[in-house]
Amino acid sequence: MSRPARGSESYRAVLALPHARLLFATATLARLSYGLLSLPLLLAVRDGTGSYAVAGTAAGLFGLTAAVLGPYRSRLVERRRTALPVLTALYGTLLGCLAAGSAAGMSAWLAVTLAVLAGVFPPPVGPLMRTRWGRLARDEAQRQSALSLDAVTESSVFAVGPVLGGLLIAASSASLALAGATALAVAGFAAFAAVLGATAPETAAKTVPAPAPTGVRARLGPPAGAGFVPLLVAVLGSGCALALAEVGVVAARGAAVAGPLMALCAVGGAASGLAYGRVQWRMAPHRRLLTLGALAAACYALPAAASALPAVAIGLLLAGACSDTLQITAYLQVDLLIAAGSRTEASAWINTANNFGSALGSAAAGLLVSRYGPAPVFAAATAVPAATTALAALLRTRRAAATATA
Repeated sequence: MSRPARGSESYRAVLALPHARLLFATATLARLSYGLLSLPLLLAVRDGTGSYAVAGTAAGLFGLTAAVLGPYRSRLVERRRTALPVLTALYGTLLGCLAAGSAAGMSAWLAVTLAVLAGVFPPPVGPLMRTRWGRLARDEAQRQSALSLDAVTESSVFAVGPVLGGLLIAASSASLALAGATALAVAGFAAFAAVLGATAPETAAKTVPAPAPTGVRARLGPPAGAGFVPLLVAVLGSGCALALAEVGVVAARGAAVAGPLMALCAVGGAASGLAYGRVQWRMAPHRRLLTLGALAAACYALPAAASALPAVAIGLLLAGACSDTLQITAYLQVDLLIAAGSRTEASAWINTANNFGSALGSAAAGLLVSRYGPAPVFAAATAVPAATTALAALLRTRRAAATATA
C-alpha cells in the first residue's frame, strides 16, 4: 500500500521552494490570531455585557458565520485578489470595535451584531495557502509533503492559541487580549497578503492537470467536480465523530481527565500528519480517504466497547491520527477533482464540512448525554464515520457508473 519516501529532506525541500518560507511564516502568524481569538472574544463580551449567555451567543454566531461564509470569501478572493486587504481591514475594524466596546461596556445587541459582522470578513488564509502549495510543489510527492506540513502546523496553532489567549487574559484583561489578537490578525493578514502578491502564480509548476468543469455550477453549492461531494461527506463524518467523542469524554471522565485525553488525540493527529507526508502511497487518494474513514470508525469502537482508561486513550490517539490524515487526503484531492480557479474555494468547503460536522456532533452529543448519559456517545462516534464512509463510497460508485454509461 505504501513505502517510506526516499531521502530525509522532503520538508526542508518544501520550505526551500520559492517564497515558501515567507508564505509559511506569515500564514502561521495569521492563523495564530484565529487560534488566539476564541477565549478573549468570549470573555471580553462577557465582561462588556455582564452575561455569559450573550457571550456564548456572540461567540457561537461569530464561528457559525465565519464557517458558513468561508467558501464564498474564498471564491471572492480567488476571483479578486484585491479583496484580501479589504477583508483584513473590515475584520480588524469590527474586532477592534468589539474590544473597545467590551472595555467600556455595551449592550447585548451591539455585542452580538459586531461579532456576527466580524464573522463575515475573516480572510481565507488556510485555503489560499493550500492552493499556493499546490502551485509551488514540483510533483505529487512534494505537494503531499507540503499539505501535510501545512495541516499539522494549522492544527498545532489552533491547539496552542487558546493557551496563549488565557495567558494574555491573566496578564491583562479580556478586552486587551482581544485587542492584541486583533492587532496580530491585521499584522499577520497584511504580511501574508504582501508575500502572496509577490509570488507569481504563472511561474509556479503545474504538476496536476486542471480537470474541465462538469455541469452547471451551482451558485450556492460547492464547485463542480466528480467525486467532490463524496469527499465532503467523508470529511463531515470525521468532524462529527471527533466532536461526539470530545463531549463524551468530558461527560464520562470530567474536565481534568478529558483534557489530557483530547491532547492525546491532537498528538496522534500531529504525529500521523508528519509521517503521512513522508510516505509514497500506492493506494489511490479516494480509496485512501474511504480506508481512513473506516479505520476511524474502528478506533472509536475501542472506547465504545471497553470503558477502561487505557482503551479510551489508545482509541482517541488512533482516532486523532485517522482524522487528521483523512483531512490531508481530502486536501490532496482538490487539485485532482476541481478545475483551476475554484481550488481555493474547494479547500474552504472542506473546512466548512469539517466544522459543520463538528457542530452537529457537539449538538448530538449534548442531547445524548442529557437523555441517556455518556455511554451511547462513543457508539454514535463509531456509527457516524462508518455510515458517512459507506455513503461516500456509494455516491462515488454511482457517479462512476453514471459517467461510464453516459
